[in-house]
Amino acid sequence: MRLEDYALIGDTQTAALVSREGSVDWWCAPRFDSAASFSAILGGPEHGRWLVAPAEPIQKITRRYRPDTLVLETEFETEHGTVRVADCMPPRDGTPEIVRRVEGVKGRVPMRLELVIRFDYGSIVPWVRREGGRLVAIGGPDALVLTSDIETRGEDMTTVADFTLSEGQTASFTLGWFPSHRKPPPALDARQSIHDTEQFWRSWVRRCKYDGPYRDAVTRSLMVLKALTYAPTGGMVAAPTTSLPEQLGGVRNWDYRFCWLRDAAFTLNNLYLAGYREEARSFRGWLLRAAAGDPAKLQVLYGVSGERRIPEATCKWLPGYEGARPVRVGNAAVDQLQLDIYGELLDAMLQSRQAEGCEEDFAWRVERVLLDFLGEHWNDPDESIWEVRSGPKQFTYSKVMSWVAFDRAIRSAERFGLEGPVRVWREKRARIMQEVLVRGVDPVRGCFIRSFDDPHALDASLLRVPLVGFLPCTDARVQATVQAVEQDLMRDGLVLRYATDTHADDGLPPGEGAFLACSFWLADCYARQGRVDDARTLFERLLSLRNDVGLLSEEYDARAKRLVGNFPQAFSHLALVNTAFNLAGMRAGSRGEDRPARDASPILQPL
Repeated sequence: MRLEDYALIGDTQTAALVSREGSVDWWCAPRFDSAASFSAILGGPEHGRWLVAPAEPIQKITRRYRPDTLVLETEFETEHGTVRVADCMPPRDGTPEIVRRVEGVKGRVPMRLELVIRFDYGSIVPWVRREGGRLVAIGGPDALVLTSDIETRGEDMTTVADFTLSEGQTASFTLGWFPSHRKPPPALDARQSIHDTEQFWRSWVRRCKYDGPYRDAVTRSLMVLKALTYAPTGGMVAAPTTSLPEQLGGVRNWDYRFCWLRDAAFTLNNLYLAGYREEARSFRGWLLRAAAGDPAKLQVLYGVSGERRIPEATCKWLPGYEGARPVRVGNAAVDQLQLDIYGELLDAMLQSRQAEGCEEDFAWRVERVLLDFLGEHWNDPDESIWEVRSGPKQFTYSKVMSWVAFDRAIRSAERFGLEGPVRVWREKRARIMQEVLVRGVDPVRGCFIRSFDDPHALDASLLRVPLVGFLPCTDARVQATVQAVEQDLMRDGLVLRYATDTHADDGLPPGEGAFLACSFWLADCYARQGRVDDARTLFERLLSLRNDVGLLSEEYDARAKRLVGNFPQAFSHLALVNTAFNLAGMRAGSRGEDRPARDASPILQPL
């Protein structure tokens, strides 16, 4: 099954992927980072799934989200009629539920239900019994309860049901997770749950203040970001999945079900710009709680509640998505030093101050401690934004973002009257800039280079140099960098992070797709350079890569013409929203460095 064939449903605490064929092939409960109960996307039906679909050949499948909601509708046409399946996960305070309701639209269609529960990423076959007319499956700490108005039976370690629907007839199913040492939760009314879920999402979308072009794409992306937010704490996971490969059949398979500090500035900026202040405050709270502590132990990523221990392991029994192994759970990047995150964090805090117009002493104290650490270590080698596994280097992007950290601290102190060693911070900022301009520029091509250790290697993260306000887009070195990226890192009109098959060794076998966020950054640079038509053309090309329900993964394989990487990817949707805001503020056909009407990118220009 291609990634394009999946749709997302979620309840703002966890999420599931539903295929075009009507199978829920991925679901972790009760949290994003919990062990999966359905893992078919990383193997086959035997590793867990929930199918509800016609039991005869399907002639046509159409699907959509109900307008301004995360309620999925899939319509199946067969020789004998048409049925429509509605899928959703109601936002909740208690235990997670998947609700599925089938409606006969035309004719008379035989249907099939197959429920294969395999806890712990497909490794545990549960005990199944009936309790009060419902089916309960238990395995270790996990339990699921199926409520159905259709009679089910057991067959080869699978719960199945066969039924037929005529026009106007319906069949409803709910599947809820609960701790195995407790009683099952009360049964939901499927119809009412779907209605309430629609109302929740439509009410949320009505709060959106974006009024520019591409509104449907923007609101859909914002809904994805909301769905990837863990509501109890405000943290946002990078994706709801693990080990969906960046290269088909390859080993670049990572677990993204955690919260990255790097996403902070993007996330806060999107939420504030779009009018979601409550969500922004919640995420800011998560950010401060996660960052508090020993600055030497600031991590790149955390669990959804701020957990720090995220060891990486492999599920050797899973064959992987289309054979891409290993399947990983946890992420070893948690132990890496990535100095760029200090810049993202300090920028996010300045954004929050500007949006809220107030200051918390606790936040500023945390920032000052982090700056003390960065002042001693900004010149250390690190693994930087792409979390390479080839060892630390003097990455140019990390130095630029260290500059951003001191720059934002200076601005916070000056604009809000906050106490701090501003003179020292100015000296640090100037020294870092000098170091970057001396050691981070190719003397022949005049463009920025990937690291001080790689004089000929490019990196698309360098497109951020003008977007963070380090240098203007009119600077010759910035212009040379954009040209170099166009010449060396573009494949089929999209941007690679870096060329894994040449100078940019990252400790892994070469080959991966184009990184979609980098292509959005190039569009941002075009817009800032006055190349508005080029920016719009690239942006619309990126929009065309979304699947039929508006979702993007992390990367795109231009040769296979397929989405690759974890899906859907918050970073891609964050970048989409940023670029849409940028374009909404540009004047069509303008030339020169034209500034947007609003600061659309989190660090698009000095704040």
